[in-house]
Amino acid sequence: MNEIYEFLKAAGTYYLATVEGDQPRVRPFGTVDLFEGRLYIQTGKVKPVSKQIHENPKVEICAFMDGKWLRLAGELAADERVEAKKHMLDAYPMLRGMYDENDGNTEVLYFTNGTATFSSFAEAPRTIEF
Repeated sequence: MNEIYEFLKAAGTYYLATVEGDQPRVRPFGTVDLFEGRLYIQTGKVKPVSKQIHENPKVEICAFMDGKWLRLAGELAADERVEAKKHMLDAYPMLRGMYDENDGNTEVLYFTNGTATFSSFAEAPRTIEF
């Protein structure tokens, strides 16, 4: 789990894919956090991505850095605890202008049934399940 977190954190930007009806939706994200042994991302409840995740929690992330890429597939589950939201926002203080752990909009979601595959053109793919 730490290796996945470190790769996403170092990459800075990753792309999150969701589904809306029969249409794939992909957008850049940049938040990632480890809290209580779980891998989290963050968004706002008012955003279409939140609705898409709640309708179909299966998502995939792709990140690229230094000739290697990570594909992370799994399901996202919401964590409504203030502690989880605060932990995320403390890791990204620049978001505090838009989000607060008590605002009713901040949403943190953690991966379940995750499969991470590290790949490059120079090495065989390596998979981690969690």
